[in-house]
Amino acid sequence: MRAAVRWVLWDVKDTLLRVRTSVGEQYCQEAERMGLKLSPPEVQLAFQQSYRHYSNTYPNYGVSQGMNGRSWWIGLVRDTFSRCRVEDPLLIDTMAQNLYHNFCSAGTWEVFPDSQKALERCASSGLNLAVVSNFDIRLEEILRVCGLLSHFSFLITSEEAGVAKPSPAIFHQALRRCGVPAANVAHVGDHYVNDYLASRSVGIHGVLLDRLDKGAQLDVPRQHRICSLDELPAKLQEHMD
Repeated sequence: MRAAVRWVLWDVKDTLLRVRTSVGEQYCQEAERMGLKLSPPEVQLAFQQSYRHYSNTYPNYGVSQGMNGRSWWIGLVRDTFSRCRVEDPLLIDTMAQNLYHNFCSAGTWEVFPDSQKALERCASSGLNLAVVSNFDIRLEEILRVCGLLSHFSFLITSEEAGVAKPSPAIFHQALRRCGVPAANVAHVGDHYVNDYLASRSVGIHGVLLDRLDKGAQLDVPRQHRICSLDELPAKLQEHMD
């Protein structure tokens, strides 16, 4: 007899919500408030370069190297503006501090139209919900201002866990919090490796959220993927092994 799913673990960014406008645009808006005129495409490219550098040099917010999410992000923002030839260190620091706080506001984030309903339907069917996310400690506040926090029994961020997806260790932490075997747990997220493959590697029922319907290219069985969170409650009733 197949074990029933009792817990659903959720990824957050690009699963339940996304950045409302591009990072380049938001950084340029902050720069404009400081009297600077920058190009969003240039800033977006600089951000992507800085993000790759910081992610490779200081993975998971540099927590194993004595950093934290705040210092990691402020350093990344400083580096982004420096790549755009902004030279005033005090100005750069002010913008970095402001942007760190800006990304906790509801106006920065867009909740997907199917998120709230899917969470409510899962909860009303008796499922327990929790978050496992490669995110910093701001996540709780972001979920709160976006009206999603109350759905979850607990949150595990990679900054607080000290380890990031796709490491099995972060899922093992979640399983201990759930208090049930992996066979009784599902995980839904948009990333093929971090969410789908990583969760399934520890025996969790991984469900790939494939909003652009590209899963066939990744050789993900149709029964393991959904194109909308509207499909999730029914999917959890199906055989997913």
